[in-house]
Amino acid sequence: MFEKLVDLIAKELSVSKETIKKETHLQNDLGADSLDAVELIMSIEDAFEVSISDEAAAGLKTVGDILTYLENNK
Repeated sequence: MFEKLVDLIAKELSVSKETIKKETHLQNDLGADSLDAVELIMSIEDAFEVSISDEAAAGLKTVGDILTYLENNK
């Protein structure tokens, strides 16, 4: 699941897969703005067949946060 998430984030944010770790912060480390974040959440919902509420999405700051959310809501 982590590798699939890394692939998706790298593609969506146009960053190298090597820069993405569980502790990587989407805004601070990868430069994602609010529009990037919305598009990323939509892509994650499609790829992992989950629904992420706006409230939950607001709390997803790092790659690890997203991974934990996916593991708990699969």
